[in-house]
Amino acid sequence: MNQISQIIATIKRQLKLQGLTYRDVAVALDLSEPSVKRLFASEQFTLDRIVEICSLLGFTLAEITQEAQAGQRRLRTLSAGQEAELVSDPKLLLVAVCALNHWRMLDILGAYALTEAQCVQHLLHLDRLQLISLLPGNRIRVNVARDFDWLPDGPIRAYFREQGLPEFVAGAFGGVGESLDFAHGMLTESARAKLQQELRQLRSRFAQLHDESLAAPLAQRRGTGLLLALREWEPAGFAELRR
Repeated sequence: MNQISQIIATIKRQLKLQGLTYRDVAVALDLSEPSVKRLFASEQFTLDRIVEICSLLGFTLAEITQEAQAGQRRLRTLSAGQEAELVSDPKLLLVAVCALNHWRMLDILGAYALTEAQCVQHLLHLDRLQLISLLPGNRIRVNVARDFDWLPDGPIRAYFREQGLPEFVAGAFGGVGESLDFAHGMLTESARAKLQQELRQLRSRFAQLHDESLAAPLAQRRGTGLLLALREWEPAGFAELRR
């Protein structure tokens, strides 16, 4: 992808994140909506047009260029030490989760009992960890890749196993949009490998739907947990009876 394509792709992503449409761009540029669609399809923008769209998004041209460059080197994991920093402070972890789910600082302050100074302090901490970049106006740029994951045996997974998992599975799972299913069978290694691949595809689809949902206002989005687990297993009571 060349530099112009990277910038256009970044502009499209920011339009989606801010809930703006091609019609909004058309109004800002004083063009028809079909003309705007043709511009994005052909990527034949003049520099002035790009600057105008950046202004609509609240970015300078330099900032949108930095955003495009950052998209090519997003984080995929943290170190164990960095993860330990997150779980050592519940408020820092809260702000991290909100930021990684593309909340604005105003959204965080409106939902949780944090002062603006506390929130900025935690966002700066996340900036130092390179999870985000805190931009002028306290705008948040997420620096993690779509396939970002926590370390398999790291502090975040341990925190989830000890605190999050018991709370998560304790729910009745009887509400609208909730489900809890469990299956047990005897699989060959080949069959289990195929199932693991399908689980990875499902997780990828979950991430895709998360990205698509970012265009909706925050009030229309709900924190949603999806637990995928697969391992060789026999109930302890069964294992005790083995010869």
